[in-house]
Amino acid sequence: MTSQYRVNYHLRAHKRDNLIEFIKGMLLTPFVLHSQPAPAQLPDGTREDNSSSGDDDSRSSPEEEANAERYAGIFSNIELLINEHRELMQHGIPSYSRLARLVPSIGTFFTALPLEQAFRHINKQNKISARKYVPPSFNDIRRILNIAQVMAIAEGLQLVTFDGDMTLYADGQNFEPDSELTGLLIGLLQRRISVAIVTAAGYGADAARYEQRLAGLLRGFADAGLSAAEVGRFYVLGGECNFLFRCRADYRLEFLEDSQYTSSALRSWTDAQVQQLLDVAEAELADCVQRMGIRARILRKPRAVGLVPSETLTREQLDECALSSQVALLKFQGSPKSQPCDVPIPFCAFNGGGDCWVDIGNKLIGVRIMQELVASPPAATLHVGDQFLSTGNDISTRAACCTCWIVNPEETQGMLTELDAILDQKQKHSD
Repeated sequence: MTSQYRVNYHLRAHKRDNLIEFIKGMLLTPFVLHSQPAPAQLPDGTREDNSSSGDDDSRSSPEEEANAERYAGIFSNIELLINEHRELMQHGIPSYSRLARLVPSIGTFFTALPLEQAFRHINKQNKISARKYVPPSFNDIRRILNIAQVMAIAEGLQLVTFDGDMTLYADGQNFEPDSELTGLLIGLLQRRISVAIVTAAGYGADAARYEQRLAGLLRGFADAGLSAAEVGRFYVLGGECNFLFRCRADYRLEFLEDSQYTSSALRSWTDAQVQQLLDVAEAELADCVQRMGIRARILRKPRAVGLVPSETLTREQLDECALSSQVALLKFQGSPKSQPCDVPIPFCAFNGGGDCWVDIGNKLIGVRIMQELVASPPAATLHVGDQFLSTGNDISTRAACCTCWIVNPEETQGMLTELDAILDQKQKHSD
């Protein structure tokens, strides 16, 4: 395998999720072999269709039901592959699993995933099995994986961490006062589930800046009259993992010094090392600006450096900046073949959608800080975010906890609504 091939492969791979691509490939076979073309139109304008009888047009046809069973069977078999992989993980030999051989980059599953049940749930809503021209897509499978994860983790859930932009609110905007997410987040806190916003936004120890971004949510806490214990379960962790705040009884954010929680083992770097690394990142971003002719300014912060364009950039331009910075920092730390999480000073170089940032630390560390703080194990922790490609800043959390990959705040609302319904149902059964 030549060096040029590896480069080209990397540039393709950063836009893919290998597990989703594997599942998509498995579902393509029944779609190709069994999906039927639309029935022919007869001269009198009616359609030749003997697949169903009766007046209820909403009922599934036998062909659709058969196709749904084929899809469900595939998801059931993938469940078995995941279960085998988890079992071998417990024995310390996950690479021997069939799933690891089929998807070599597969990571850790902290819970089982009821994929067949999740597919049937989604299919009832979206009629995936009824489609004749559009096969099950990346987004279909992503949503099924999300619902399966929610179903699996609901009963033992202790901590939910959220990305900010494009997860709880629009990119670069603030949490809206009338957001439907407010009631759903309040519901989690009232169920004794800790909630943390783990965001790249880094304003140092300036609580007022974070309060401004989250004013709508904090006002919702006050309007709901949440108790001190309930709001005390709400946290904000800024700069990926660098600045921790907790909500007080007066619905204001309080900055927590490092000495107030365990973080030294997770963040052992010195300020001199941080600045040296940021110098390298700043130089690389400046080089990207020069060689691609980008109109942008380089913004330096205490633990981050970013490229903020004055014009709209393409996704490919932002990906180039993120990947260039990532490679430069790995080379600088003497580990060009490592991952950003596996070097002396972990970092995150990511495409922010409209800009590009390099942060010291990452959300993997951020989630682990929160897990230690509230004593939540990986199987009881859920991270929700929109940046799970290799140029995103949520992907590292997969090594620490369960995850849900959403693409906008509306999907977050839908996912939390499903979670709320499951929790309600379990509570009724326990009463």
